[in-house]
Amino acid sequence: MVRMSADERRESVVRAAMSEFAHGGYEGTSTEAIARRVGVSQPYLFRLFPNKQAMFLAAAVYCIDGTRELFTEAAAGVAQDEKLKAMAAAYQRMIHDDPERLLMQMQTYVAVAAAQAAGDDAFGAAVRATWQELWDSIHVELGADVNETTTFLAYGMLVNTLVSLGFPAGHRIWEGFYEAGRPE
Repeated sequence: MVRMSADERRESVVRAAMSEFAHGGYEGTSTEAIARRVGVSQPYLFRLFPNKQAMFLAAAVYCIDGTRELFTEAAAGVAQDEKLKAMAAAYQRMIHDDPERLLMQMQTYVAVAAAQAAGDDAFGAAVRATWQELWDSIHVELGADVNETTTFLAYGMLVNTLVSLGFPAGHRIWEGFYEAGRPE
């Protein structure tokens, strides 16, 4: 039997937490469910993370960083005028192939809003910092001006909302996103 290192176990917990939180949200997910999914005890989870919120934050950062890496990889080696389409196509594949990532993104926005409403700005600040890295990375990859980058992300958020509402991938409302990366 091969033993995992603490870092490997931590990454395993983060992936499991992302899956559990994606489906149950912050409030609806127990640390017991995360521990069970990974095959560890709850006390072991709390040796890796100080609390449930830290686990959620790690899962949110993992999710957003994965999306940033997706865009960076999609743009690599692509002509500048084709990067937007390549990034949009990569996001479309991600939504189809890894729906938990989209669910986790949406759960992250809900959790940040709830934390802010409860007066916890530190949690929101940590998520905003990661999201700012995503924005900056997309901005650099696109070589775009602020309005183009913002439009790309705004239209992506529209896609997130439509998918979350159950609109099918080929629906006419978000077709333009995959054709040009922004509404026509």
